[in-house]
Amino acid sequence: IYVLENNVPIDANYYLDNQLGPPLERLFEALLDNPRKTLLEGEHTRSIAVATPSKAVGGMMKFAKVTLRCLNCKGPLSATAGTALCTSCSGKEAELFSKILAKRNHFEKLFSRVWTQCQRCQGSLHQDVLCTSRDCPVFYMRKKVQKDLKEQQEQLDRFGSIDW
Repeated sequence: IYVLENNVPIDANYYLDNQLGPPLERLFEALLDNPRKTLLEGEHTRSIAVATPSKAVGGMMKFAKVTLRCLNCKGPLSATAGTALCTSCSGKEAELFSKILAKRNHFEKLFSRVWTQCQRCQGSLHQDVLCTSRDCPVFYMRKKVQKDLKEQQEQLDRFGSIDW
């Protein structure tokens, strides 16, 4: 949960070396001369992960001033612009709003399905889900979708009241 909430990248090398590596070596030792070198080392396993700094984690980001960015072109917003789009993108407001609304609706529908699945597992469709099973993949999916839904709603809230 900490990883999801703080955007911490997953250490793929750790999982490859310690979780997946030993069983794969045992499976392929009869077929390959050196299964570790063939499967777990080399060009095909390289990856570069860059952690996204955030104020929650601390460090130098505590002193950084976050400026709002245009939801369309990602340019910094000036004080005179609205809270969602810059002046050059303001003509695309309706189009962008409908895209974000469609994404939010998709996440809402997905969250509803996962929530119902958790309620069924719990045995009651009329009570809140009290599950904290860290072994359940649905638990993590529910938390991830909940976070995505919150982010989409925050983007929609930046438009303020709509009077088209």
